[in-house]
Amino acid sequence: MTNRHRSPLFPEWGAGISLLILIAVTGCATKGPQPSFSANTLPAFSAGGEASASDRWWKEFQDEGLDREVNRALGGNFDLATSLQRLRAARAVTRRVSSDFFPDVDGLLTGDHSFRSGRNRTRSSFGLDASWQVDLWGRIQSRVDAERLRSEATKADYHAVALVLSAEVARTWFLLIESYAQLDLLKEQLVTNLDGLKAVEGAFANGGQGGSPNVLRQRQLVESTLEQFTVVKADIEVLEHQLAVLTGQPPQEANYEPGRTLPDLPPQPATRLPCELLYRRPDVRADYLEYVAAEHDLDAAVTDQYPRLDLTGSFLNSAEQPEMFFRNWALGIGGQLIGPILDGGQRQAEVERTRAVRMQRYNEFRQTVLIAMQDVEDGLALERYQEQRIQKLQEQLKLAKQASAQLSQQFITGDARFLDILSANQSQQRLQRTMLSARLELILIRIGLYLSLAGDFDTRPEVDIKVPEDAQDDPMPRFLGPRDDEPDGPLQSARPGRIRELPED
Repeated sequence: MTNRHRSPLFPEWGAGISLLILIAVTGCATKGPQPSFSANTLPAFSAGGEASASDRWWKEFQDEGLDREVNRALGGNFDLATSLQRLRAARAVTRRVSSDFFPDVDGLLTGDHSFRSGRNRTRSSFGLDASWQVDLWGRIQSRVDAERLRSEATKADYHAVALVLSAEVARTWFLLIESYAQLDLLKEQLVTNLDGLKAVEGAFANGGQGGSPNVLRQRQLVESTLEQFTVVKADIEVLEHQLAVLTGQPPQEANYEPGRTLPDLPPQPATRLPCELLYRRPDVRADYLEYVAAEHDLDAAVTDQYPRLDLTGSFLNSAEQPEMFFRNWALGIGGQLIGPILDGGQRQAEVERTRAVRMQRYNEFRQTVLIAMQDVEDGLALERYQEQRIQKLQEQLKLAKQASAQLSQQFITGDARFLDILSANQSQQRLQRTMLSARLELILIRIGLYLSLAGDFDTRPEVDIKVPEDAQDDPMPRFLGPRDDEPDGPLQSARPGRIRELPED
């Protein structure tokens, strides 16, 4: 009698006692202290302009050629295409982890044949088998949230790649312009130096001093100018190759004519508040999302120490004869409450690992914040001092031109030595080339400042670039980039046509 009365209650008491033991064992699992950070406490930037730059920051230079090449890069660069596929893979991982919210249902079809003395027996069965893990403590939700945040971080990385790509195209474009401008300047200097050589040779021809040191020095200056021609032409060819690869084209067909005049510097963009910068910059946002994802990983690791409830169910039909199919059905429902008791410290070690990873991500985020603010401050300082340097170079060039003109007059009257004229000409020509390089450097500094302040932009090319007829059957693969799952829209392919080649003369 006693056993008959206790047996119905024994499973309930056993389950309750087991649950109490599991909770007592896992009750010490905690996340530990959580770091905190407030962007509102960051100090303001030291300086900045008042202009509001466009999201497509390169348009501030008002260069149609640059705009065209950036669009080609957005549609054809393979690094950007790789980053996009990485984003799609991250989103697929999020969907895969989210599937744990739903039960797994499998179809079953089995058959067995047994041989006995005097009789063979065949039994077949089919039906459905289902299992579902109940998210008691939010472990599955934490894992899904972590993967979703990592997917968003990957999207921020994608936009960071697009920003860096646009900056690389802009830098290469303006380096090409400066190289063509240097080429034109060298042509002018070569003409001047050749005229000087004729004058020196004529001056000493009557005296039989055609091989004098003065003539040799002037010839050396001519050869030095020709040597600079070689260097600049090599730079142009390499830059064209680089620009072609950035836009997803073969470097063998790279030929560009970007112009020969560097643009004026646009108005300086407003720096705004540091907190706005942190929200805007994709690299900062990516590191922050990685940190928050690590927080959810830690939540999942902690709750993995708690009991787990698994529900199972089956709906099967079995029969020995075909005519008995659909007559013998069986429905089974069950559940398991599983909790760790002894695992050799595996789960606790995982908690400690994820806690360390969380602090690692936090420190990486804080470092990225400091680097982001340093980028802005460096850009502002470099631009300010570069403008001062250009002013000093302009004054030097003005004085060098005056000195060269006066020495030329004095040489005619015999009051100046040829060596003084040669030195003045070399100084003037060197300053002219340095001035071009300084103006280019100022533009490159501004590109860096735009990049340090820039945020996301629509990565779709704005214009369609027509493909030349002779390139329609090009076997080289192109990145078409269908982006059905990317909110920014589809990418398009683009290919530049043949542009006038670099003159050899």
